[in-house]
Amino acid sequence: MKQVVQNYKSGELALLDVPAPGCKPGGVLVRSAFSLISTGTELMKVSEAGMSMLGKARSRPDQVAKVVQSVAANGVPATYRKVMGKLDSYTPLGYSLCGVVEQVGAGVDDVKAGDLVACAGNEHALHAELNWVPKNLYAPVPDGLPARHAAFGTVGSIAMQGVRQGESRLGEVALVVGLGLIGQLVVQLLAASGVRVVGADPDPARCELAERLGAAACGDPGSAAVESAVAELTGGHGVDQVYLAAGGGSNQPVELAARLSRDRGRVVDIGKCRLDLPWNAYYEKELDVRFSRSYGPGRYDPAYELEGRDYPIGYVRWTERRNLACFLDLAARGRVDVEPLVSHVADFDDAVETYRSLKDGELKAVAVLFRYPGQQEEAPRAQAPAVTVPAVGRSGGAVPVPARPVKSPVRLAFVGAGNYATSMLLPHLAQREGVELSTVVTTTALSAANAQRKFGFAGATTDLDAVLGDESVDAVFVVTRHSSHAELTRKALLAGKTVFVEKPLALTGDELAGVLAAVEESGNDRLQVGFNRRFAPLLQEARKRFGVRTGPASLRYLVNAGRLDHGSWYLRQDTEGSRFAGEGGHFIDTASWLLGADPVSVYAVAPSGNEDLQVVLRYPDGSTAAISYVTTGSPGFPKETLDLIADGKVLRLDDFVRASVYAGKRWVSSRLPKARDKGQSAELAAFVKAVRTGGPMPVPLESLVATTAATLAVQAGLAGGAPVTLTSAP
Repeated sequence: MKQVVQNYKSGELALLDVPAPGCKPGGVLVRSAFSLISTGTELMKVSEAGMSMLGKARSRPDQVAKVVQSVAANGVPATYRKVMGKLDSYTPLGYSLCGVVEQVGAGVDDVKAGDLVACAGNEHALHAELNWVPKNLYAPVPDGLPARHAAFGTVGSIAMQGVRQGESRLGEVALVVGLGLIGQLVVQLLAASGVRVVGADPDPARCELAERLGAAACGDPGSAAVESAVAELTGGHGVDQVYLAAGGGSNQPVELAARLSRDRGRVVDIGKCRLDLPWNAYYEKELDVRFSRSYGPGRYDPAYELEGRDYPIGYVRWTERRNLACFLDLAARGRVDVEPLVSHVADFDDAVETYRSLKDGELKAVAVLFRYPGQQEEAPRAQAPAVTVPAVGRSGGAVPVPARPVKSPVRLAFVGAGNYATSMLLPHLAQREGVELSTVVTTTALSAANAQRKFGFAGATTDLDAVLGDESVDAVFVVTRHSSHAELTRKALLAGKTVFVEKPLALTGDELAGVLAAVEESGNDRLQVGFNRRFAPLLQEARKRFGVRTGPASLRYLVNAGRLDHGSWYLRQDTEGSRFAGEGGHFIDTASWLLGADPVSVYAVAPSGNEDLQVVLRYPDGSTAAISYVTTGSPGFPKETLDLIADGKVLRLDDFVRASVYAGKRWVSSRLPKARDKGQSAELAAFVKAVRTGGPMPVPLESLVATTAATLAVQAGLAGGAPVTLTSAP
């Protein structure tokens, strides 16, 4: 069998052929499916092995002390031979994996051959094709939990033991210093326990990831952002617990812990950081400093780990094995999500190159998995299903809409009056001739009253049904949070209203199907989604200058979305969807409009640790559109830049400020003297005209549905790791 080994003297890493272990009593033989590289502990060991002998001695003073003792007892020559012999030997790597039980040893009756188990231990859960694992160092994997997620069991247990040592309680506030693999898991476990978490890490990507996974706020340890977040959440008292999950030689983590802890707070060391405690600071607050020893009680006890002697649950509630089983249960029930932590999955045959890439910094990672032979088809990213673009059905044809008298105003009602409605839509409509703002509906009376006062609505209410039942209202604007768009649109269509809904139309396939069911039931297909960029005058002019396209095109769209402010409801992905689900339809619609077709496939990839996305759309004529949606760019760079290339021509759009076309003759627009016009005014004019005349809606419903389905397919593509085909329903 093959196993990853390292020579600590030379630093050499190798994938060796070694004899397979036998199945001894009291344990099981496990064939590895996925094993996890600890990018903290293991890389530290790999880096130490590459040091000089003096560097090794400086990094391990504990081992130097043992050498000195050996010299005193055995003399220099014998000690030298012993040390060199130990250094010049292959040592194993790895301590967290998931695999299939191949053989069961005597005395084991809780698993059988073929069962999936998670395994722990730096002597038993190695990066090797086969491992013998004693009873107390494995736990059965719950049904439905993928093997690649179960491979996190050991590091999850380390994080869990740290949280247990902190004795966190519901409603408390904790600071996690270091947002690597262990720190990210600590954040999730604390958040799942009802603890509000502040994270500290110099890496902005890791801070953003922690906020996505449950942290209330994160920032650089040296910045004022962390201190202000702690002050806000604790009323200035300081955090109840600090979890040190950082490494390195800086004393900053323990100093930060002292500064931000409350009186008699608890400081738990989980990682391996410098611990020169500032005596006065810790004494004055009487801080309780605790250490978390690896996976939990039983660790380093041969009677527990090797002989299988369990501790009575009445005396030791959470042992190594019980922690392991508990973490697997949390992951299986979705209380902990490890998938966003997976930066890279490497084939086991590429193990040496993977370690080299990590050590050299070529591969930036939170967590890396080795995938063993025969597991390719089991990985969650193997294949993604096709996504069906629902057909638009109109029972008995569309309901005819009579044209309004020329002098009769179009009466509009607004459901929602948030920032976008009050800054980007209502200012255009309030000044438009022939438009009457009838009623504004909000969930709170005061926001409705504010919108009525500012924009001149005839009425304000919190009663949606009253507005939908008002026959004098011609059209309804749905401008609420994303999670309510589909349901409110469905109700308005069934009430016979023409509907303008801000993007997204729907967050799930079921929501989209519900909207289309309302169209079919009512025959009312009078719907517009707020995809305004295709109406932007600058882009309209550039498209006209580009002219008719004859061959396939390549389109590149860079969206420098930037980071959101702490507390933004856009970050509530569990209810409001991802950022791309909420905003991505804008860019897909623009690409499809420029290319004159709807996409037929979607491929999406994302780096770990942030919400950056690369989305590639393929169109029927072979054209492609690549959308780079990034949140980690500089705020000083323009938000949107677009290039369209075909037939020897290039169209360039620079953030709706300037456009150019390189064709037979070069055309460059003049720089706009005012703010960017992204098409809202022209879009609203087209919508009001359609309502007034009863003519076609500005964008065909089939196109709106196709764009929404393609946006939803991005998430399916991320989950499947393969192109998602968009198939048309009959």
